[in-house]
This record gives sequence, C-alpha cells and structure tokens, in this order.
Amino acid sequence: MTRIAVFGATGRMGQTLVRLITDSDDLELAGATTEPGHAAVGSDAGTAADLVQPLGISITDDAPTALTGADVAIDFTMPAAVPDNVAVCVEHGVALVIGTTGLSAAHDALLADAAASIPLLYGRNMSVGINLLSALAREASRALGADFDIEIVEAHHRDKVDAPSGTALQLGEFAAQGRNVDLDSVAVYDRHDVKSARVPGSIGFSSIRAGHIVGDHTVLFGADEEMIELRHRALDRAVFARGALRAATWLVQRPPGFYSMNDVLGL
Repeated sequence: MTRIAVFGATGRMGQTLVRLITDSDDLELAGATTEPGHAAVGSDAGTAADLVQPLGISITDDAPTALTGADVAIDFTMPAAVPDNVAVCVEHGVALVIGTTGLSAAHDALLADAAASIPLLYGRNMSVGINLLSALAREASRALGADFDIEIVEAHHRDKVDAPSGTALQLGEFAAQGRNVDLDSVAVYDRHDVKSARVPGSIGFSSIRAGHIVGDHTVLFGADEEMIELRHRALDRAVFARGALRAATWLVQRPPGFYSMNDVLGL
C-alpha cells in the first residue's frame, strides 16, 4: 500500500487525485493540503472532492501534518508554492512528484538540489501518452532530418495563463534533441513582427486558447512532398492524475535522484 499526500487538494487536479486514490486498492490518502486561509481548511478531503463518504482526512494548511505517515507527495499547485513544498518533503524525507507547470530556471535548480536528498520526479505533463509522443517526436526529428520543417501547435482552455504550454515546450525540446540542437537557439514563438520567410531549421510554436479544451498537442513535420503529424488529445484531466499516481508508486522504490516520466516508462 502506497500512502500519498496531496498538495493542493482543493484544486481540480487535487480533487481528481483524491478520488482516484480512494478508488484504488493499492493506494491510500495520507494527507491533503491547501493554501493558508482557504475556506476548506478543516473540512474532510473526501467531502471536498465530492465523494459520497468522508475519508476521515482533514484538509490542512500545515504541510508537515499532511506528510505524517506519507510515502510520497504529489504537487499540483502553483509555482509560488513549490519551494516550500519541496523544502518540507526534503526535511521529512518524503519522495515528491511535481506536476505543477510554469516553473522557472530557478525552480529547476531548486528541484535538482532537492533530488540529492529525496527521490523527486518532475514532469510538465504527467500523461503517459504525451511522454510517449515526446519520445516519438525526438525519433521522428532524428530520422527525417533538416529537410522537414517542425511546427508545434497546442490548444488549451481559455483560462490557461502560460503560452506555449509546458507540454509544447517539452515536445520542442525533444524534437530539438533529435537534431542535436538547443531549443532556445531555434525556437520561434511569435511571427507577428517577423517580416521574412521561415528560417530553415527553426521550430515554430502556435497556441490556441478557447472554451474548455483539456489539452491538444500536435507536432507537425512538413516537407515539399509530404506531411507527418504526431498528435495527442487529452479527453479528461484524470489522465494527468493517473500518470502522476503511476509515477508516485514507481518513485517510492527509488533512491534519491532527479527523475522524469521517461524513467517511469523506460523510454
């Protein structure tokens, strides 16, 4: 039995995690947190996740309390909350899966430091399918070569703040790896002010924000005589939670280190 603490249990992803953990025979909810001052503090985590029966686990704004007895924690919160969540997991020796998006280079350095003390897994997208797509994008980029232009198109709900999405950036990084180049040196994020033809070897990004789109990502390889598209469509946010739970059960068996979904999937 893997005991899991959920950071951000009142958010959409947090509530989904609580429901999936409750439905599993191999997982147990150890604790649940939300931000200080939230109206849900003190309420039952099951009730907050719209379960019929309460779970007997109160939502707290005290992370050490939530980590009591936990084997691993899962963080789907906000970038500002990540440093404190990482620090408390290091202090208590609890493995950590982070699915929070929009992290900065400073966050990356923080995670790398923490991974010297605990098993830590970070993924911009926890979907098994997206991580397989990333590997396929790298192999396609390597096999097709410079004759094919690469464009990445992503679509999300109207409330998503960052663009391109973290997943689109991940796909771009893998495609760049296939050509042995650094994404920053070839990425084109905005063509509004570009008054020239497409630069050979560049990787372009396009973002769509509309309605309640969960997440659509396409990697397009285009040449003069043929087009290849690799596409993933998320139909339900539960796909990200399921991937995070798969990562969590895998991570608790590992030594301290910095891991990714590629490690979980053996890619």
